[in-house]
Amino acid sequence: MMPVMPTQTDSLDSARQRIRAAFDPALLQSAGAELVARLAEHLAAVESCGKRVLNWCEPRANADVAKSFLQTPGVSKTPGVLEPLNRFRELIDTMLARGHNLHDPRYVGHQVPAPVPIAGLFDALASVTNQVTAIYEMSPWAAACETAVIEALGERFGLQPGTFAGTITHGGSLANTTALLTARNVVFPESWERGMDSAKPQAVLVSHAEAHYCIARTAGILGLGTNQVVKAALDEKRRIDPRQLDEQLARLRRENRPIMAVVACACATPVGAFDPLNDVADVCQKHDVWLHVDAAHGGAACFSEKYKHLIAGLERADSFICDAHKMMFMPALCALVFYRDKGVRFETFRQDAPYLFDPSAPGLADYDGGLKTIECTRRAAAFATWGVWSLFGPQLFADLVDVTFDMGRRFYELLSEADDFEPLHEPECNIVVFRHVPRELREAPPEVVGRFQLDLRRDVIESGEFYLVPTFKDGVPALRVTIINPLSTVDHLRQLMDTLRARGRKFV
Repeated sequence: MMPVMPTQTDSLDSARQRIRAAFDPALLQSAGAELVARLAEHLAAVESCGKRVLNWCEPRANADVAKSFLQTPGVSKTPGVLEPLNRFRELIDTMLARGHNLHDPRYVGHQVPAPVPIAGLFDALASVTNQVTAIYEMSPWAAACETAVIEALGERFGLQPGTFAGTITHGGSLANTTALLTARNVVFPESWERGMDSAKPQAVLVSHAEAHYCIARTAGILGLGTNQVVKAALDEKRRIDPRQLDEQLARLRRENRPIMAVVACACATPVGAFDPLNDVADVCQKHDVWLHVDAAHGGAACFSEKYKHLIAGLERADSFICDAHKMMFMPALCALVFYRDKGVRFETFRQDAPYLFDPSAPGLADYDGGLKTIECTRRAAAFATWGVWSLFGPQLFADLVDVTFDMGRRFYELLSEADDFEPLHEPECNIVVFRHVPRELREAPPEVVGRFQLDLRRDVIESGEFYLVPTFKDGVPALRVTIINPLSTVDHLRQLMDTLRARGRKFV
């Protein structure tokens, strides 16, 4: 007897059965409960320093493990709820066991925070329901939340209600690029259509000498060229020197060199230096130059009565950015772009897309994110910020800034009191750069001392005891700490110094 071959209808039925299983709300409910329970257990252990900070593993080994899951899927052709749920547990446990534990108070590395945990649940809602913000009608509540956050935060910065505008992008680099693209199109009105050939002689971008690398990258993207980035002179605190900036801009004007913008920082990444924004704004106003401020890290100081003086004058900038996924302690990514004059908000992109934007409802344009950002499809990025602000109020953001900035100062004091540590600047925030110089290396040449910092740092992070990052000061390697976990205490900082001492012995 010949076997019965499955019909096309049978195949389609099987496909639909598999689809229904993947879309089953009961599976989501069970998996969600498992996820929250496992995350809570994980965070309890991590916040009490019960795990390694960095679960170090060689990249290829990690990739091979990840690939093995793809090659052995745990879902059968006709799954029930139990089987994928068991596989889900296995996947979650593997992800947690092999990831980076930023909620460990011993994480003092990059400018990536231990986010407020419940913020992730608001982001999960956006992911599960797939709210995207190209046009208002695709995600009306996401657009409303983004508008509310932009308006509330802009007013915190001192911008006047109804006079400013903003948008949200995926990350500070994209935010800086977006703002500077707007500046280019305003300063050189024909550049969008004709390119930068319309600016003769070649235009320049004057930037804080230690600005984030994305500024030079933006110059390349916008057609200026990285060679046209002029470094603004810095003072002894590694801030823009307004007097020298005045001279630089005057010289460029005398040379008939078009100036696209001046880029200041609040704060610059290497040592956390805050430029004197009011003085810089005075100089830019004098020379009629667009002022942009990269306040990705330091912008959240606006919440703090103790530290808001660091960004005094930010509201005078023509454009600036602030990353909620830094000192507002939100999950990545939520970067905000602000324009002091709302009249420039549509200068970034001068394009028509009738298949997206409804000409019969022009009033919606301010809520159509696709008109103001490089991305068309963009995930809703402000749910977490809106949710946490609505739950706890702005005081939580002030507390987070105060505690971590205070810990930066306290760490500097600990370093200054120790004869085997050398702080390399007086910190203005939670970024501290230093070197560990044991007695055996006090007379060693700079290259030996620098190599010691790099070897020591690598040993410490692979041990899982702490996580910190390398940097350079005067061309010599150094160690850099960003206290961006609000659970870090003075005791943890003392422990870091002891760990560096103990692990450093093998390298001297």
